[in-house]
Amino acid sequence: MHPIVFRFPEALPILGGEAVTSFGVFMLLAFLTAGFALRAEMSRGGYDPDKAWDFIFMAVIGGILGGKIYYVLLNFPRLQQEGLSFVLQRSGMVWYGGFLGATALCVWEVYRSKLDLGRVADYVAAPLAIAYAVGRIGCFMVGDDWGRPTSLPWGVRFPLGSPPTRVDIIEREFGIAVDPELIERYGQIVPVHPTQLYEVALSTLIFLVLWRIRRHRHRAGWLFMMWLMMAGAERLLVEFFRAKDDRFFGILTLAQILSMALITVGFLGALRMRVAASAKPAAASGA
Repeated sequence: MHPIVFRFPEALPILGGEAVTSFGVFMLLAFLTAGFALRAEMSRGGYDPDKAWDFIFMAVIGGILGGKIYYVLLNFPRLQQEGLSFVLQRSGMVWYGGFLGATALCVWEVYRSKLDLGRVADYVAAPLAIAYAVGRIGCFMVGDDWGRPTSLPWGVRFPLGSPPTRVDIIEREFGIAVDPELIERYGQIVPVHPTQLYEVALSTLIFLVLWRIRRHRHRAGWLFMMWLMMAGAERLLVEFFRAKDDRFFGILTLAQILSMALITVGFLGALRMRVAASAKPAAASGA
C-alpha cells in the first residue's frame, strides 16, 4: 500500500509540501483509459474521435461534483458540525454520486452536440467498466473501501489505510465484531477482504465481455443497458463483503439498493432494445 506517490518540494509556491496521492494518480489514469477506449469506439462508429475528450471532461466535472454532493448528503450531521471544512476535504468521493453527476453532464453534452444518445451510450459502456477497474486500484493503494475482517489467505492489512483496519475502528465505526482469534494472531491491525481488488477483477471481466459483444445486433443503447445490469450485479455482490456503516435496509446497504435499481433499469431497457438476430446491427453502424 502506497497512499502517497510523492510530495512537492517545500520551496515550491502554493503546492509546496502538498502530496500527490496514488488515488489521484489512478483516478487520472481511469479517465485517460476511458478516454482512449471511447475515442476508439467513436472513431469506429463514424464520429469525430476527439469528441471523446469532451465527454471525459464532462465526466470529470460531473463525477467530482456528484461524488462530493452525495458524500455530503450521506454524512449531513458532519456537515452541520464541521461546516465548509468538511466539504473541502480531499476525501469523500462516492461512486454512485459521481456516476449520476457525470451521466447528467454527459447526456447534456450529447444533446448539445446533436448526437445520438443510444449510440454514444453504447460506445461509453466498455470504457466505463475498465475505467472503474483502474480507479479501484487507486482505492486499494490508499487503503480505502476495504472489506470485513477475514482469516482467508488473501486478506490484506491496511495500517495506513483511510481509515486503518484497526480493531477499534472496525468495531466502533462499522459495528462489526472482530473475531478474537484474529486479534490474537495479528494484533490490533487485522486483515480484511480486499474488496477493491474484487471489484478490479470483476469490472475487468465486465469490460472484456462488453468489448467482445460491442458489435451487437440490437437497438442502440442495448450495450449500455447490459453494462448497467452487470455493474449493478457486481456492486451488489461485493457490498456483502464491505465494511460499511450505511446498512439502513437490514443487511443491505444504500449502495445495494441503488445497485438493484440499476439492475432493474438495465434488464428492462435491454429487453426493450432487443431485436431479432436478422436486424441490422445498431452499434456497428459506421464501422
